[in-house]
Amino acid sequence: MNPRNTKKWALELTLVCVCLLAFLAAGCGRKEPTQQGEAKISIVAAENFYGGVARQIAGDSANVTSILSNPNQDPHEFSTDAATARAVADADIVIYNGIGYDDWMDKLLGAQGKPGRIVIRVADLIGATNGANPHIWYDPRTMPALTAKLAEILKQPENLAAFQKEMDAVTSKIAEIKSAHGGTVVTATEPVFGYMADALGFKMENYQFQLAVMNDTEVSFQQASDFEKSLHDKSMKILFYNSQVTDPVTQREQETAKKLGVAVIGVTETQPPDAKNYADWMLAELNQVEKVLEANH
Repeated sequence: MNPRNTKKWALELTLVCVCLLAFLAAGCGRKEPTQQGEAKISIVAAENFYGGVARQIAGDSANVTSILSNPNQDPHEFSTDAATARAVADADIVIYNGIGYDDWMDKLLGAQGKPGRIVIRVADLIGATNGANPHIWYDPRTMPALTAKLAEILKQPENLAAFQKEMDAVTSKIAEIKSAHGGTVVTATEPVFGYMADALGFKMENYQFQLAVMNDTEVSFQQASDFEKSLHDKSMKILFYNSQVTDPVTQREQETAKKLGVAVIGVTETQPPDAKNYADWMLAELNQVEKVLEANH
């Protein structure tokens, strides 16, 4: 063999070996989100509170996109577009509420997505079924169940422990309010705060009225009459309202409540921009409830 050809062949073989070793070192093109320099996992959450906790658990290993994030937007009037459909199709992990709250996500998930895509329907994690109050992120069981699932998938036990430490403050505040004010009679224009009210041991009135408003159906004369009557009851302490939804009926009830000395507290469906995380959001609302109850004690 010509020495010049032999040298050329040896050089080419060396280059092939170097390329092969580099390819193997990179995991044969496999995505490893926990290794520096590798492509990040893509997580798409239907609502920003789920996106927020996903970001806390994933840390730097993922890019997280939240579809519903505008605090001034009525979530019930949301409609999808091409960008939303593309984000869901390209995601590695999709998180959505389920049980009728974000039905538009079911339609997007019906289209072909990335192979191996993981879909987390949060309602399934706590056994919530169709027909239940869909605002399950106010249920103290929900976020611990979701974060445990994400930590298992993403292999991030340290971030899970940090989240759980933050949630300890929320759990403690719930216990404090329940111990001091359990049995307090409250009402609401919508069932947004319903699960948290249950956790606090409150007695919630006018649930059928709340469902009618939530479902955008006409409030019956009897429902409206019962609501007005409950506000005149001296035992009524708080009226919760959805601050992201404006409606003449609910505005009238708020005005009536204020005139009768019933405290009016606004709660939100999406996490507000001034809350640094989910625990901070819940604590802000719980502190407001506690302040009102202690002032009227």
